[in-house]
Amino acid sequence: MRLLMISGDRSILSGKKGAFRYTLEELSKNFERIDVICPAPSPSPSPGLCGAAGGGEMNFFGNVHFHPSPRGLWYQPFWIKKCGKKLLDEFHHDSITVHEYPPFYNGIGARLLLDKPKTSNQKPKTILEIHHIVGWPKAASLSEKIGYWLSKLFLVSHSKKFDAVRVVSKIVAEKLAAIGVGEEKIRIVPSFYLDSSHLKPDSSIQKKYDLVFCGRLVKNKGLPVLLEALKNIPEKKLLIIGDGPERNYSEKLVVSLGLTHRVTFLGWLADQDGVIGELQSARAFVLPSLSEGGPRIALEAMAIGLPVIATRVGVLPEVIEDETNGIFFDGTSGDLKSKIEDLLKNEEKMRSIGETAKAILTKFDKKRLIKDYAEYLKGCVNC
Repeated sequence: MRLLMISGDRSILSGKKGAFRYTLEELSKNFERIDVICPAPSPSPSPGLCGAAGGGEMNFFGNVHFHPSPRGLWYQPFWIKKCGKKLLDEFHHDSITVHEYPPFYNGIGARLLLDKPKTSNQKPKTILEIHHIVGWPKAASLSEKIGYWLSKLFLVSHSKKFDAVRVVSKIVAEKLAAIGVGEEKIRIVPSFYLDSSHLKPDSSIQKKYDLVFCGRLVKNKGLPVLLEALKNIPEKKLLIIGDGPERNYSEKLVVSLGLTHRVTFLGWLADQDGVIGELQSARAFVLPSLSEGGPRIALEAMAIGLPVIATRVGVLPEVIEDETNGIFFDGTSGDLKSKIEDLLKNEEKMRSIGETAKAILTKFDKKRLIKDYAEYLKGCVNC
């Protein structure tokens, strides 16, 4: 079977060994061919299958073919239509997945591509994928508030044009149904793939930090809440793994709070093994996000036995039993301070929560979940 994916993730084209790369590596074993239409990386590759005027093709794992746009995001819907038509005409894909989120260029492009007459035996099945609702449950900025309200319009409208809607958590499924997406189309197919071969606790790693944060430095990750809490916890040290548009602001905030000698910015790391190793240099993991699709990194921290303190976002309310295999806080710096102090002064509690948390590996085993995802996509061909 052949799969066409319309995605905004082009990290693999920049050499990053992130979640999308590991997903495609396993997914490639389940399909004859996978084509991925995505925005342009930097720098752009040379021209390829979708046209000499731009849109270079890059191949991975033997049968995964990327077709990045030759222009900016404003052009993406038109690129999806143009490149998608060429690919469909040549390879006759069985199904199309569309990862949708603001500014909705993937869904708009997919509708431009699909809004043309096709005979029944030519038309692929279409799956709208919604991993995360921007600005929900709490918006981090005005743009996220706008994104949330636009999501309620676009997601409902787009879903009516697709054969199925895939979500990755129960909380998103319930929210989509509440705003008007047809329940009969929604299917929960988790994407929090945990690889036990990489998630191995290493007791030889020195605990140089008390806390670790890992994620893209953007507003919805809530890093200022963690820094405000740390300010009122004397002597404790924090490691920050990740980069992004909020890094400069975050570094300035660290200085203004007088935390320069207690906070270390590590930036992006080359691969998953490097991240897992650095996570284990801390005693506990903190996730202060306002909204999330996963977050996979919190699950990975649990898998290696780190006690996790987090907000009730994404899939976490479905997998964390408070004070048993993780700890929830209410999103405020005051409550976070209290939860951190209580945890760090109790070694037995840290050990118990960390050990219990390791069971998450069996729930989100990578190979099993990606096989389930592949079977779902293949099943949609007959839906």
